[in-house]
Amino acid sequence: MSNATVLFDRIAKRILAAHPAPDLRGIIILLPNLHVAQSLAQALIRAANVPALLLPRMVTMNAWAQSVALDAPVVADSQRSALLYQHLRKQPWFENAELWGMTQELLKLFDELTHSLHALPTDADAFSLVVQQAYQTKQNASLQLEARLVFELWHAMQSGAELDTARAYQQRLAILVAQADRPLYVLRTSEWDALEQRFLEEYEQRAMVKVFDLREMEAQTSAPLFFAATSLEQEARAATMQVRLWLQSGKRDIAIVAQDRVAARRMRALLERAEVLVADETGWTFATLSVSTVLDRWLTALQSDFYHHDLLDLLKSPFIFFDMPAGERKAVVYQLEQLLRKQGVVSGLDKFLELAEAELALHQPLARLRQAAALLEQGKKRSLAEWLRALRESLNVLGVDGGLEQDAAGQQLLRALDAWQQELHNDAGRYRFIEWRRWLAQQLDTETFRDSGIDSRVCFTHLAATRWRNFDAVLLLGGDADHLPGASDGGRWFNDAVRSALNLPTRSMHAVRQRDDLLALLVLNDCVLVTWQKEQNGETRMLSPFLQMLRDAHEQMHGDDLAEHDLHGYLAAEEAHRMPLQQAVQPAPGVAAELVPLGVSISGYNALVACPYQFYARYILRLNELDEVQEGIEKRDYGERVHEILQRFHERYRQVREHAADILESALRQISIEVFADLLAHDFAARAWLARWYKSLPAYIEWQMENETQGWRYAEAESQFDWQLEGVRLKGRIDRLDTRGEEKLVLDYKTQSDTVLRNKLKEPGEDVQLACYAYAHEAADAGFVSIENGKVKLVAPKEDVPLLAQLNVERLEQVMAAMRGGAGLPANGVDAVCGYCEMRGICRKGEWN
Repeated sequence: MSNATVLFDRIAKRILAAHPAPDLRGIIILLPNLHVAQSLAQALIRAANVPALLLPRMVTMNAWAQSVALDAPVVADSQRSALLYQHLRKQPWFENAELWGMTQELLKLFDELTHSLHALPTDADAFSLVVQQAYQTKQNASLQLEARLVFELWHAMQSGAELDTARAYQQRLAILVAQADRPLYVLRTSEWDALEQRFLEEYEQRAMVKVFDLREMEAQTSAPLFFAATSLEQEARAATMQVRLWLQSGKRDIAIVAQDRVAARRMRALLERAEVLVADETGWTFATLSVSTVLDRWLTALQSDFYHHDLLDLLKSPFIFFDMPAGERKAVVYQLEQLLRKQGVVSGLDKFLELAEAELALHQPLARLRQAAALLEQGKKRSLAEWLRALRESLNVLGVDGGLEQDAAGQQLLRALDAWQQELHNDAGRYRFIEWRRWLAQQLDTETFRDSGIDSRVCFTHLAATRWRNFDAVLLLGGDADHLPGASDGGRWFNDAVRSALNLPTRSMHAVRQRDDLLALLVLNDCVLVTWQKEQNGETRMLSPFLQMLRDAHEQMHGDDLAEHDLHGYLAAEEAHRMPLQQAVQPAPGVAAELVPLGVSISGYNALVACPYQFYARYILRLNELDEVQEGIEKRDYGERVHEILQRFHERYRQVREHAADILESALRQISIEVFADLLAHDFAARAWLARWYKSLPAYIEWQMENETQGWRYAEAESQFDWQLEGVRLKGRIDRLDTRGEEKLVLDYKTQSDTVLRNKLKEPGEDVQLACYAYAHEAADAGFVSIENGKVKLVAPKEDVPLLAQLNVERLEQVMAAMRGGAGLPANGVDAVCGYCEMRGICRKGEWN
């Protein structure tokens, strides 16, 4: 017989000894949770041994209190929060504080102060008297500034006759005491709150009270097993494996006490993958759910003036435009993303609408966004209720509410938004958009969603919810010292010193209660496994001190450290049966002849030389990365502007030696301003790039004059070529062509240092650009023009340029022919190439055998 059965039978016999069967309706049994009712009822039936037994009323303290009707309405917490926020906002001490968070923490302290009063007042006058007595006591006490602040604010907030949640609970308990006429039996495992303890004391003055405190009952604590994981993943996998083993062995009621919520998330995902549904008594705050993510994305997009990343994140939500077919929604997102990347528009809904003017499929969703955005105009202050109403209207325009209605959590979220709007309709405060958004974020972080639609033999719960409960098996997830004892409800601003000064429970009291609840769990449950991560980020983590003491005592008495060993074997077996990942090897794919490109650009040829697999991925599979929407000027933009400036300049001044240097520099500056004009209009950083270019103007003019001294004359710029070679077309565009009689010189402007460019030409044939340009224009000479840091230099290949050009063309023809013949394209790029290659994740270099 289990400990739990023995204990419940003992309680049942004590009750029946004082109240003979079959009618127990004259007593009340106070339970820590309603799950205990079934176990106690079964024990009473066993002990009574009668054909029919009329059971007593079994109820929790909160449910009992809620059954008492009050004459006055109860002020919602959202109203209290708004009133306190407005008061704090007026104070000069809190200018830089996050006031909504402080408001939430203060309200919790106010409720605890209310619950700590030495009496249970039955009405507003009695409450006012008790508050005043407490105030006079504290007035004469020495309190630190924070404690004095809390107490004074609490006193001010209690001056009215309105009932808040804490006062209502207190008053209901007072009414129950006044009505006390039946014996009361109480089951507990740890200390009550001060208010509830006071209720029992006053109730006992009117009727019999008998407390069954598990700490005072003789019972043996079971010895749990311990699994020390080396990672979060291993802990979640071990816990999942243990639950599956328990289910296979026939256990029907399994509790997962989730001390570590991160591990719980991963474990839940693994259980669902194994087709094990899990009930959740703890729930998740709305801030962690996808239904709230769409609200956050919508408000973030509004606040950022529809910054393109925020807009695309919003449109990728499954809840927006739910009234459109799914295929159309996906098409809109894809088309808009392509359009934004192509046009480079960073933000601004009106700009996006202009771009999509000709695209009806894009224009309509964007127009709906503009209509919804108008409802939430950020320039004026509104009440919280007005902001909430505007939010609900905007969600309707965007079709979000239709999507949320199809989701259980979404339905509860919409009901919460409507409830808050109703509760706050009399709030006169006015709030900026950012203030309201912070309030909403806090509300979503405190509102909890529990999915009641899942009925499962496995449930997630928390330690306090296990009081007096018996399970077939219990898994304590996250039994390390960081999570057990877990953090109390103490906040950021008011620490234990403040709480102690106000005679409120401290962290140490919270830890004692958790210890007692843990010991009760071990007394009532024979099959318990504790998991924890013994290492995290390279640091050792300790087992909970509560559990470590139990483990040490058991090892001293029995020579067994209670380590769970079988799970390691099961995990190893599971790993062995998994489909092994294919070992990465150096790829060298062949290409079908019909897929080999008929034409190759200079950049494509460079990729082919640098790494054939890079060429394969880019130009055959066409896996090029999407262009990023450019948010600022990059080196590439600077280089393009320099090219255009020099083209305009040389078209105007085909020979510079005929003009004075100051005139040429002035002309270059004027052309530069014209070319940079669009960048200067919207990006202040463009001035820095322009100044960088100005620094090189004198050097460029000097270099050009020297070039002309050697007999070279500017001929043309930005000229394209398309040469048909044997089996392939070579395409490209040169920056500039100079001539000297029958001789030709191809030049390529580079905004890089001469050292970098010399390194490019160090190995003949590694960089094909100049050689191919020379071949296309039948030039005997070629070179890079380095324009960088106020210096201009010509960097030319050391090799014979015509020979180098011919060899490069022949190599291209041979490689393309081999490719058509099925030759592989190996990933053989050097580290310098691979370091900047976007295809590295495909070839998986670094993971090859």
